[in-house]
Amino acid sequence: MTETTRNVQPVIASVGKEGSGELVSSRYAVRIGDVDVVLISDGVLPLPTSTMSTNVSEADRNAWFDDRFLQRDMFDWALNVALVRSGDRLILVDSGVGDGFEYFSRAGRSVMRLETAGIDLGAITDIVITHMHMDHVGGLNVDGVKAKLRPDVRIHVAAAEVEFWKNPDFSQTVMPEAVPPALRKAAAKFVQLYSENIVQFDKTVEVAAGVTARVTGGHTPGHCVVDVASKGEKLTFVGDAIFEVGFEQPDWQNGFEHEPEIATQVRIALLDEAAETGSLLAAAHVAFPSVGHIARNGDVYRFVPVQWDY
Repeated sequence: MTETTRNVQPVIASVGKEGSGELVSSRYAVRIGDVDVVLISDGVLPLPTSTMSTNVSEADRNAWFDDRFLQRDMFDWALNVALVRSGDRLILVDSGVGDGFEYFSRAGRSVMRLETAGIDLGAITDIVITHMHMDHVGGLNVDGVKAKLRPDVRIHVAAAEVEFWKNPDFSQTVMPEAVPPALRKAAAKFVQLYSENIVQFDKTVEVAAGVTARVTGGHTPGHCVVDVASKGEKLTFVGDAIFEVGFEQPDWQNGFEHEPEIATQVRIALLDEAAETGSLLAAAHVAFPSVGHIARNGDVYRFVPVQWDY
């Protein structure tokens, strides 16, 4: 063993031990006018690559993954949530997957990372759920989390979403066999735990000054996005409306979309909106921190990540 190797190994091993105990950054902050937004990585979800493009040939799908030096069978979906501070309101957007799914053991970090960052869960005044899939409500279902939240915390969920999960339709989805039962269970548990806190809305709701949730449908019938706008600046957290393949291949359908045709229309509309306005976009399943601009290239789009601001 060389002297260099002996010196490097302890240094690398100790990086991140203080505080979070993590080797990589898991949160990224951006200011939109007077509103603070922090993207937080919940981890990654390993899923079959076929779920990223259910309406295209295997050859076309393989070409996309090969071009990015990614394996063809499994793909690590990023999973991000957001924390927004506007005035005296502290708003959590989605909560991650939680701890109830052993095949998603590399995610479920959101609550821990909030607490590591010094965020008291009891300081959260509002929660927006983009939709009730388990990787968005699961963090709230973890034992002990409800007790740490304010008793009067407001959880904003589209009325169409709440209604859908009373009897969810999976007929147009293409998911691994174990997933639909897990989705049903997580959604039911969420409603049971937080029925007194859920505030339903129809099309849009202003959660705080400059922070609005609006229903898009598509991914699920009540799927919503969150717009943060202040002093002429804007960022939209699009939830599951856009995935990694969706920029270059916006018409590729995702196996988790309950209304795939509508989801395609929603995706293109959101991409057009961001390209035309120059506003920022962030997403649940785009590589962390997922913040960037959208450029249009003919009939497709290009994601332009922000320059990492140290």
